[in-house]
Amino acid sequence: MLKITLATGNSHKVDEINLIAKDYNIEFVLPKGEFNPVEDSDNFLGNAYCKAKCALKSQSTDLYLADDSGLCVDALNGAPGIYSARYAPSAKERINKLLNVMKNKENRSAKFVCAMVLVNKNADILFQTQQECLGSILKEEKGQNGFGYDPIFYVTSQGQGMAELSDVQKSKVSHRAKALNKVLEWIKNEYSKNQDK
Repeated sequence: MLKITLATGNSHKVDEINLIAKDYNIEFVLPKGEFNPVEDSDNFLGNAYCKAKCALKSQSTDLYLADDSGLCVDALNGAPGIYSARYAPSAKERINKLLNVMKNKENRSAKFVCAMVLVNKNADILFQTQQECLGSILKEEKGQNGFGYDPIFYVTSQGQGMAELSDVQKSKVSHRAKALNKVLEWIKNEYSKNQDK
């Protein structure tokens, strides 16, 4: 089984990604030691690369995958965007702040964005992708599943809130699932082929 370090301190994210990756004979693991990346890029792909380089310090595997995700709301000119995780101190406060800001907005369309960058031990980018999940901002929280902004995000293609979807449903339609599937297909078709030579 191929082990890849996932550049995150969030064990929920590792579980979610391993659920999607289980058919590929790949296991994602948390970085060893401290993981405190400085995200100083002005875009998702750039910040994902910052995280990947930070995870490299653990030198625990041959490959390192980082993602940078965010919620982009049309009525807020794409905010909170790359600052989604820093929009307020806690998940609950972030949700409350966004609901408050959106209170009188008619246009509630939004999208989740996920950028993923795969690097080797030399910090060379082997593959990168950015994917989206389209939807809108709900007027109140719905569902018990998921994390982050999931309880207030309505997934257009599913006709349900993100937090109302089962893990299996979410693993097919989320921005992270779409990006990860591109990465997994690349590993299967390109990376693994070269390793076999």
